[in-house]
Amino acid sequence: MELGILWTFLGGQLDGNDCHSGLDCLSLAREHELTANNNTPYTWFWLDLRGGPLVVEAPPNVLGLANDMWYRWVGDIGLVGPDKGKGGKYLVLPPGYKGRVPSGYFVLRPGSYLTWIAWRSFLVGDDPKPGVDLVKKHTKIYRLGETNPPKLNFVDMSGKPFNMVAPADYPYWALLNKVVQEEPTDDVDATTLGFWASVGIMKGKPFAPDERMQKILAEAAIVGDATARAIMYRWRGADGYWYSDRNWRLGFVGGYKFEENGARLLNAYSGFFFYATGVTPAMDSRSVGEGSQYLAMFVDAKKTVLDGGKNYRLHLPPNIPIKNFWSVIVYDNQTRSMLQTDQRFPSVSSQNKKLKINPDGSVDVYFGPKAPAGLEDNWAQTVPGASWNILLRLYGPLQAFFDKTWRPGDIELQS
Repeated sequence: MELGILWTFLGGQLDGNDCHSGLDCLSLAREHELTANNNTPYTWFWLDLRGGPLVVEAPPNVLGLANDMWYRWVGDIGLVGPDKGKGGKYLVLPPGYKGRVPSGYFVLRPGSYLTWIAWRSFLVGDDPKPGVDLVKKHTKIYRLGETNPPKLNFVDMSGKPFNMVAPADYPYWALLNKVVQEEPTDDVDATTLGFWASVGIMKGKPFAPDERMQKILAEAAIVGDATARAIMYRWRGADGYWYSDRNWRLGFVGGYKFEENGARLLNAYSGFFFYATGVTPAMDSRSVGEGSQYLAMFVDAKKTVLDGGKNYRLHLPPNIPIKNFWSVIVYDNQTRSMLQTDQRFPSVSSQNKKLKINPDGSVDVYFGPKAPAGLEDNWAQTVPGASWNILLRLYGPLQAFFDKTWRPGDIELQS
């Protein structure tokens, strides 16, 4: 059994002989992945449980999760998981497994045979290589009871074209049908199964829409894509904002399950999964100094869409409440992926030692087609004709974030 593991540091090249200084030697990002970042290296892979339980030996000092094919949280791995960042053995059981469960493992029970596991490692002295080396050294994947684990094939996708954004037209339905046919649907609710059945997607039956129905389904997918985009980018309720007087959007409304009193909050659910990859309660955790917090911004201070041909400024007040580091990354409104520009990354981060900090400790971040003179390290490039949005990430958020005494400004249009 050969297992391929994809790993990437978005825009980075970690194995080159001329790359030893971390952030300074990174190349242009060309991956398309929903709201991924260039601050930490990613490792991710799919497990196929149709052959029985698999053991995943996770490395130390990673932050990870497991989701099933229905995008449901299965469990956490690493710093916020049961191994607490020390690394450990995870036993991943296929749906409906009734065999013996041996001791000595952290057990994961996904609702699908194909299960996605991903984690991030961290920079050491601005260098991603030590974290990646730990991943390569300690990661193992093998069948339960196997005494001679296979060698893993790590595939470096850094800086290579790689599209992970789902289609938004007719092919979407063919992919949905493939999952319905190949995965258990026992715990998918009857209403959802009914919606799929109404367009001809039912387990054990061929999906063969005629030309008329194909056109209807193609249009439905396009309208659905536009609807989810509008929900996420122009959220109408106060529950979607962190501050009552600012435009900073929350990713989670109704927690990581997007529920209130047992009812699924469909707008919150649709908007999040349109915009982001993966779900875990750790992303919505309010633990001081642990994990990370995310705030999104889709409009400027006057609630106008952000224009790639104009210049903007974001003011981050003094004493940015972080234990580790912060970053601001620009995303393309269409792909929800890092905006493709001439800049290495469309991002500004406290990881950059050349970042200019104001005398009072505050930081100004600039956006636009050209950098303000002398402020290149505080600038993220945008592209005329392309609208954009940002995510502000706080790694190891401190109390001032949670009690809202630290309040970043809105994005201001510059004259």
